[in-house]
Amino acid sequence: MAEALLSIQILPKTAAGEDIIPYVDRAIEIIRESGVPYRVGPLETTMEGSLDELLTIVKKMNAAMFEMGCPQVMSHIKLLISGSGEASIDRLLEKYPDGR
Repeated sequence: MAEALLSIQILPKTAAGEDIIPYVDRAIEIIRESGVPYRVGPLETTMEGSLDELLTIVKKMNAAMFEMGCPQVMSHIKLLISGSGEASIDRLLEKYPDGR
């Protein structure tokens, strides 16, 4: 299990008002490349790992938005930190295996 869970909804402001889905796809790609366990939801993506590791990923996600030409990025973050290292997506969702 991990030290922390971090859920993020990244909302890039695009330069010409274009669709944000390619930007969100890039943000999720950064999470996948990091190797941390994660789960994509309809409004946010949740990752598990050490707090430092997760915050580094958030920084990379935001930097990528600027590299893609966004003049501004809003990131909504929820954070659970466990002093006993028992933060786990699977443990929190074990009662809801089909997501309902």
